[in-house]
Order: sequence, then structure tokens, then C-alpha cells
Amino acid sequence: MEWLIVIAALFLAFSNGANDNFKGFATIWGSDTLNYRQALTLATLATVAGCFAALFLAETLVQNFSGKGLVADAVVNTPLFILSVSCGAAITIFLATRLGYPVSTTHALIGGLIGAGLAQAESGVHPGRLMQTFLLPLLASPLLAAILGALAYSAFRLRPIEEDCVCAIQPEMSAATATGGAALQNALAPWLVLGREKDCDSLPVISRFSITNWLDKLHILSAMAICFARGVNDTPKMAALLIASRLIEAQTSILLLSVAMTFGGIGFAKKVAERMSHRVTRMDHSQGLAANLITAILVLFASKLGVPVSTTHVSVGSIAGVGMRAQTLDWTALRQIMLSWLATLPLAALLSWTVSGLV
Repeated sequence: MEWLIVIAALFLAFSNGANDNFKGFATIWGSDTLNYRQALTLATLATVAGCFAALFLAETLVQNFSGKGLVADAVVNTPLFILSVSCGAAITIFLATRLGYPVSTTHALIGGLIGAGLAQAESGVHPGRLMQTFLLPLLASPLLAAILGALAYSAFRLRPIEEDCVCAIQPEMSAATATGGAALQNALAPWLVLGREKDCDSLPVISRFSITNWLDKLHILSAMAICFARGVNDTPKMAALLIASRLIEAQTSILLLSVAMTFGGIGFAKKVAERMSHRVTRMDHSQGLAANLITAILVLFASKLGVPVSTTHVSVGSIAGVGMRAQTLDWTALRQIMLSWLATLPLAALLSWTVSGLV
């Protein structure tokens, strides 16, 4: 059974990569900043970096997702419990991925812990710890992300940029300005002009830069920050299963999980990517940047504190908040995603409970 645990945990990481790896770059592809292949490559690299950073930043999450305190300690480290949790969560995430729904690995793991705990522990699960440690953060985080997204849109007036070009021009020197050193120096100092690109074409430009190009670069960096944060947040949750089995050390667990997540993302990410990038809302560069920064900050902050938030929930929440204020949100697509969230936990619980009875 020990090697079945390893296989199940790696299948969970594979499914997690397929469902989650691209989420940070949903606004990048959706705003046509990069094509799908370019976005997926950067998303994968940032996720792998986050996986290894989890060794130093997310020790508390490993403890929380081992199941200790949620079910009886005598059950937590048994091979059947670990196998049941892994199978229930992995099958749930893989099914959602094949259907193209962005769901929460955190939800699936909690469902797996509940189902296995109910099947194998005489005392069942401890409802107080379940609510305080797991359910409250999962309920609050997407609402907080949506509120911050809406506030960011309102505060910074995140609308398409019409005057995109910043030009440094050399002013013409008249005879009146050439009378003294200070006056001459001021007269010859370059002027900065903000305008449209066609306006700058008609000016004596020394140098110019595009605001949109700089926003694109910042947007990509923010997307990589989300994928990095996701790696930090999700990897210890899955590593807890391998570490609890005492089969593999923490460092080896991280390496194996990161490889599985990479292959899952490369092979099966596109359906979920399409839904998040093109169906939830339409975004320009500044709106996508704001949504990404909110997601990255919330997930990294939660990871450091050991709070089990879902990157999926936070990402969709921030995108929805910006889209709602911009009046571009597709409520039908959002409703379908939220229904898939509601189904994730009970389905994973049912599957892990079933595995407990079959093995």
C-alpha cells in the first residue's frame, strides 16, 4: 500500500498542475499580452520556483494538512487514511480539469480529510477545528479578493489608456532665451510630453517609451508572482500526505511533486485556462495587473501565516471584483464556476469515504 500512496499523491499533484498552473496567467492570455504557449512556459517556471520556496515559507500548512487535530491522531498516519485522502482529492480535481472548471485543490483535500475521517475515525472529525482552520478562510478569501478588486478599480480608475506615449523632446531655442547661462540651460532642457503615438510621431523626439509596454512587463511579473505564490501555498498541502506516510523526506517530496505538477500543467491546462482567460470577464492591461497583484499579495500573506486559502478562489474573486466594477463580468460563467466550487468538497469527501471502504 505504501507505493500506492506515492502514486496517488503524485496523481494529485499532476491533477493540481493541470487545474492550477495557468491561473496566474489567465489575465495575461485574456488581455492578449502573451500567447498561450508563452504564458504556460512562464507559469510553469514560476510555479516550480514556488514549490521549492515552500520548504522555507510554509511549514504551518504542512502541519494543517496532515490532518492532525481534525481527526484522531491514531488515524492520521495510517496508510489507508493517507491513500483515501489522496485518491478522493486527486480524482475530484482531475474530473473538474477535464470538464474545464477551475476548482480548489484546498477544497478537495479538505473534503478528502473529512470523508476519510468519517469512514476511519470513531470520533469522526472535529467540527471546531474544521470551521476555524479551514472553512472560514476559504469562505472569506474570495469575498475579500473581490472587494479589493472592486476598490482597486474605483481608486485607480482602471480604464484603457488612450494617451500611451511618453516622449522627451528638444525644444527650439529662440534668440530671447539665449541671453544667459541659466536661462539657456532651462531652455535647452528636454520637455516631457504625454500623448498618443501618432502625436509623438510629429514631434522632435529624443526618446520615447510606451506606458502600455511597461504595464505589460509589470503584468507579466505579477502573473509570475501569483504562480510563485500558488506553488508556495499548494505544495505543502500535498507534501503533507507523503511526509505523513514516512516514506519520503520533505525535500524529495517537493521535487517529485513539482515534476508531477509541471507535466500536469503542460498536458492538460488549456480547458481551464480558456474558461478563466476568456469567459469570466474582458480585461485590459491595467485591470489585469490590479487583479494579479491582489491575488499574489493575499496568497503569499496567507501562506506565511499558515492560512489555507485557495489560489483559485482568490484569483477568481479578484478578477470578478474588477470585472464587476468595470461592468464586463459574465455572471453566467461566474455562477458555473461557483457551482463547481460547491461540488468539490462533498465529491472529494464521498470519493475518499468510498476508497476507505473498498481498500
